[in-house]
Amino acid sequence: MAMFLGTLVAIGYIFSRKNNNIDDYFVAGRAMPGWLVALAATGTSISAGTFVGSPELGFNTNLTYMMNLIAAIIGGSLVAAVILPKLYNAKTITIYGFIGDRFGETSKRANSIMFLIGQLFTSGSRLFIAAIAVSVILFGSIHFEFMIWSIIILGFISTIYTMLGGIKGLLYIDAFQTVLIIFTAIVAFIIIYLAIDMPLSEIWATLTSGGMVKDPGVAAGMNPDGTLFGWSAGSKVKMFDTSLDPKLPYTIVGGVIGISFFRIAQYTTDHEFVQRQLTAKDVRKAGTSLIYSQLICLPTVMLFLGIGLLLFVLYKTNPEYDALGASFFTDARDIFPQFIKNHIPAGIRGLMIVGLLAAALSSFNSAINAMASSFVSDLYLPIRKERGHSVEGNADQLTSSRRMVILMGAILTGFAIITAVMQQSSGLNLVDFATGIMCFAYAGMIGVFLTAIFTRRGNTKSVLAALIAGALIIIPLMFQKQFFGQTYIAWCWWCPIGGIVSTLICLAGKPSDK
Repeated sequence: MAMFLGTLVAIGYIFSRKNNNIDDYFVAGRAMPGWLVALAATGTSISAGTFVGSPELGFNTNLTYMMNLIAAIIGGSLVAAVILPKLYNAKTITIYGFIGDRFGETSKRANSIMFLIGQLFTSGSRLFIAAIAVSVILFGSIHFEFMIWSIIILGFISTIYTMLGGIKGLLYIDAFQTVLIIFTAIVAFIIIYLAIDMPLSEIWATLTSGGMVKDPGVAAGMNPDGTLFGWSAGSKVKMFDTSLDPKLPYTIVGGVIGISFFRIAQYTTDHEFVQRQLTAKDVRKAGTSLIYSQLICLPTVMLFLGIGLLLFVLYKTNPEYDALGASFFTDARDIFPQFIKNHIPAGIRGLMIVGLLAAALSSFNSAINAMASSFVSDLYLPIRKERGHSVEGNADQLTSSRRMVILMGAILTGFAIITAVMQQSSGLNLVDFATGIMCFAYAGMIGVFLTAIFTRRGNTKSVLAALIAGALIIIPLMFQKQFFGQTYIAWCWWCPIGGIVSTLICLAGKPSDK
């Protein structure tokens, strides 16, 4: 583990000497090869939510989560073909510069601020989820105190190498981590399969005729005699759900319509994701890298879901396998890290831990750099210029950028603790919470971006109103259980609802001079 972390810092240091200005530091001079951008973008998409949350989801439910992955390909393809060329050709350091060119400086700053606020929740939640696994590995428990220390450790390490290498270093680091995560998942899948010690036909029968799905929002567990309560019979290998129930997120309708819209919003308005594409050599490579990254994500995430399915078989058929076995049927958030800690041989366990750290750091470092780039280029430097202060030279701008990386890393680390409390209050599983919380910023910004790209409507007032309305709509949707006693609308519909409202509001603004 120490060698892995040392390697990341070393890569960051090497690339620290290859950054001559903030364009190099934040968009790599727009000179990166497509394959590198695709692998790095995959690493940004595969976070600790994948490593920890997907096994939890597979253990508790089935394979219908695949609709999220299919929707990512649909949404990514549409963005790559229609929207990304406009953002790339704007030649701005951040995508919010495009909004500034369209609606003016105030609108640019407002979108940048909304992105920064959204990232506090989004990336804070990812770091919190990563801390679950690290807490198990380092301290043997997910006690809140241990999780706080894990959050601090992860945040510190990620901030250091991100500050050193800039986006160039992160692209190579994330590409390396992507390969490592995939390899780790394959090894873990094989080990768990062998641990079950059952013929494949019996495993399949347990997942199909003997399958169980956890009832949402209901206390669940295992009785002393091995029977489950709070679970309903259902195939664990079910992939497609034709239900029209709005409470279910991963139905065919929810995926093709709701999640595809969410992915369009993500790949259009979230600078953490779009920043990767802006580093590509040309617009064609930018688009193809986005599509390829999601094609790589599909089998990778399915592999982690499969790990959850195998763990379900292991603990259902062998309740004596582990003293914690019964508790997983109540709370499976740490099921995969616990298996790594308790049942993986020492040598291979080190590989698993490294893979876990790679997943934990790959998306968090992206967020730190993206937030710093937005703050520096959209807020700090323009405001200094307006106030009559000299805009620093390249060396000073780089120093300011590195300081902002450190600041953003510290803020995100602190905010991860807040999201830990929010997740427990929301009643959502790890994956749904981490994904749904992104809608807070996306809902308002997608209305602004769609208006800017496809129409000549909108002005500063309508932009601000759209951003505020989108965010306000998401808050009661996130906490439906607390506001209304139960969940009526799944997270996949939050962004479409908020996005439609924000678009209509933004379109209501008559065109005006910037």
